[in-house]
Amino acid sequence: MTVLVTGGAGYIGSHMVWALLDAGEEVVVVDRLSTGFDWAVAPEAKLVRADISDTGIVADIIRSHGIKAIIHFAGSISVPESMVDPLGYYHNNTANSLTLIRTAIENGVDKFVFSSTAAVYGSPENDLPIAETTPTLPQSPYGASKLMTEIMLADAAAAHDFRYAALRYFNVSGADPKGRTGQSTRGAVNLIKVATEAALGKRDGIEVFGTDYPTRDGSCVRDFIHVTDLVTAHLDSLSYLRAGGPSLIANCGYGRGYTVREVLDSVRRISGRDFKIRLGPRRDGDIVTSVADSTRARKVLDWTPRLDAIDDIVGSALAWEESLSRRNQV
Repeated sequence: MTVLVTGGAGYIGSHMVWALLDAGEEVVVVDRLSTGFDWAVAPEAKLVRADISDTGIVADIIRSHGIKAIIHFAGSISVPESMVDPLGYYHNNTANSLTLIRTAIENGVDKFVFSSTAAVYGSPENDLPIAETTPTLPQSPYGASKLMTEIMLADAAAAHDFRYAALRYFNVSGADPKGRTGQSTRGAVNLIKVATEAALGKRDGIEVFGTDYPTRDGSCVRDFIHVTDLVTAHLDSLSYLRAGGPSLIANCGYGRGYTVREVLDSVRRISGRDFKIRLGPRRDGDIVTSVADSTRARKVLDWTPRLDAIDDIVGSALAWEESLSRRNQV
């Protein structure tokens, strides 16, 4: 069977495409290339440049390729950006997902894996690590737009022959250990991406947003998950749904948090380079501490992460950033 991957030319999506091909699947990618790159898509996959809201194109792909499973990454992902453009986020993340889900169901797709986020939880102060039972109180339009899509999926599954897995990501970082793809988005705001760019002189430094949080060094705490382990969770979710498993929501993280300052120390140590760090005020929408309880994914999906050391994550991100530098010199 062929799997449809939306947003498959982007950071996580391109890793997913390689993982599916490595597992012997056939893959079709739909991506409008607003932030992704055609060269990031594995050559064995078919790339269709289109928006997921184009029901005619998506329906034709589903029918012509006999698609029964969709893995949905397409969407906007910046918390700060969502604070200044909330309607854009509700349009791209929620309204377009609604169109995609409806097109999928109308054309016989009955398995759906959704790229959600830990931002749906907001900033729980007394419920750490965060489990799937933690109340969902998003603090940003980004988190709210993803939570709305989860609600739509649950309602659709209750009404139709349709099952889904919504994976709530914590902080995704790193790059393919084989060097085939990585985070390539221009102007990306991911901490490790920005820090590795600063280490290689592509930026004039990095700003730490908030130094007075109630954490061990005053900066925010995040659970960083290697992108390779994350796409493995998607493969496990696909296998779970194919085996008849009921719809589920599952956290994807390691259960261990690092502060922003600790991550920057790792980048300095692994790169062997120093770079300027500017201290700034807190940003609206930022969460103090976000650490996952991933027991459900480990037990129900039999998910086994393998790249959970921060230095491994940073090392792979740095290697990819160096490869991008060589690519741009050609």
